[in-house]
Amino acid sequence: MKYVNPIIPGFYPDPSICKYKDKYYMVHSTFQYFPGVTLFESKDLINWTQIGHVLTRESQLPLEKAGRSGGIFAPTIRCNNGRFYMVTTNVSAFGNFYVWTDDIYGEWSEPIIVDQGGIDPSLYFEDGKCYFMSNGVDEEGRSGIIQCEIDIETGEKLTPGRCIWNGTGGRYLEAPHLYKINGEYYILAAEGGTEYGHFVVCAKGRTPYGPFVSAPNNPILTNRNLGGYEIQGCGHGDLVEDENGNWWMVHLAFRQIGQWNMFHITGRETCLVPIEFDKDGWLLAGYKGTTPKVVETDKLPDNLQQKKRKLYAIENTKKGIEWCFMRAPDTKKYNFSDDTIELLGTAKKLSDDYDSPTFTCIRQCEMHGKISCRVAVEEQEAGITLYMDNIHHYDFYIKRTEEGACIEKRICIGDIAYVQESNPLDDRDIAEAVLAIHFTPTNYYFEAECDGKRFDFGRNQTKYLSTEVAEGFTGVMIGLYAQSEGGDCTKPAVFSEFICEFSDSQEE
Repeated sequence: MKYVNPIIPGFYPDPSICKYKDKYYMVHSTFQYFPGVTLFESKDLINWTQIGHVLTRESQLPLEKAGRSGGIFAPTIRCNNGRFYMVTTNVSAFGNFYVWTDDIYGEWSEPIIVDQGGIDPSLYFEDGKCYFMSNGVDEEGRSGIIQCEIDIETGEKLTPGRCIWNGTGGRYLEAPHLYKINGEYYILAAEGGTEYGHFVVCAKGRTPYGPFVSAPNNPILTNRNLGGYEIQGCGHGDLVEDENGNWWMVHLAFRQIGQWNMFHITGRETCLVPIEFDKDGWLLAGYKGTTPKVVETDKLPDNLQQKKRKLYAIENTKKGIEWCFMRAPDTKKYNFSDDTIELLGTAKKLSDDYDSPTFTCIRQCEMHGKISCRVAVEEQEAGITLYMDNIHHYDFYIKRTEEGACIEKRICIGDIAYVQESNPLDDRDIAEAVLAIHFTPTNYYFEAECDGKRFDFGRNQTKYLSTEVAEGFTGVMIGLYAQSEGGDCTKPAVFSEFICEFSDSQEE
């Protein structure tokens, strides 16, 4: 059968996967967004459904000091004796920690902190022992992949951290995972930085502590030499064995907006490639060590069909599942019903460094599509934002002042923030309009309709919201927001008829 990468499009980076019984589970980084660590489920490795988040309480996820691309870095999910563990790093709070649950659909424990530095932590279980690893520096000052044994009940280190592998010499050695396959231990890691030079490397040894020998075919996966190819930045992988004994790698990658336009806006996404083993037991990943957009494989049933979600509306989405928030949201400012979202604005702005504005969002998952929403405003400002971070966003909104109401478009690119266009509305108690954004890989097009009148607000280039311009580790979010110039609003802005419809390029 054939499937198309990415298997989970949009800002879902640093994937980690495990299998339990007949299902697969996957988690991703979420940085400064709340809830934290997206949790997906699948029965076939190709079609995935988000079933929730791992970190759903402030006690698990303090984000007050999380600036743009702060907060939660790469997680790992593992299952041992029916209990699930998720280990990750909160770089803005207490460092490396893990949580656990006996019910994958329920709540997870309070954080258990591990006193070891570095990022991208991982767990490996064997013979009653739990091995904890991350990148960083060990007690003797050696840098690389650092491993210790821990008490899984308390997080206490039972052995000193020691460097077990130095990688292959690429910059930013990260994303270590340990596996036992056919009697040998494999380390999988990433190097090159999570950019165009990213790649996956591996090594193997006879014990969990090595010594580890680097694969002769390293890097085992990279698209760094495929100039002009859509899928780039392949790295940060994790392995899983299916019920038929086949091995697979999930990994992050991103799609550039055009063949020669080296910008990406939808963030780092999740791809899947099959794994083979050569005669000496070394891993062979993807198609000759690369990730193609279309993968043809005999390791999946011919009748399996890949289905990608295209339509998001208020009626088929949920708060805390598709809809997430910035840092620590004030829940009293939000009201989600079956067909509306009400937001009560405050003086906290989208442009603030560390605050939590009244803002809820879903991910932009494709580069073609359209957004439409009816917005009714009685006080101050509310509308739609295309949000990469606090200094890179396009805002399309209704604003009420003492002089009356208007529809405006504001552009924020780094140190430049200005209202690009403003159209007045008839002065009345409630300002209401349908705001619409149509998008292609290279442009966003803005228009509005009010009382039968149409307003064209022109276009703006997507590349100024790209990671290459904004930097950081996230992707564009499609947000609904409300804010004020003074104190808290007393009347909420009402959002209804929200539709976000993604499409493939050939459908445009």
